[in-house]
Amino acid sequence: MTKELKEKIIEVCDKKIAQKGNTVGLSFYAFFKNKNDNPKLLMEAATWWIETHQLDHFEKAVKIKNMIA
Repeated sequence: MTKELKEKIIEVCDKKIAQKGNTVGLSFYAFFKNKNDNPKLLMEAATWWIETHQLDHFEKAVKIKNMIA
């Protein structure tokens, strides 16, 4: 996983946790705008989420952050 994606995931997880608490869930789409402006990075996140770790569509932000860190 690229450094760029790791940093983005941690940033989004921190923001969501700060807004909604430790039980907030998210999907890998949370790391991207509604517009697919970086398909390569989106596929990297999807591959990590779905193929590599076989995660559910929604997972706790705390869990994802800990997996990245």
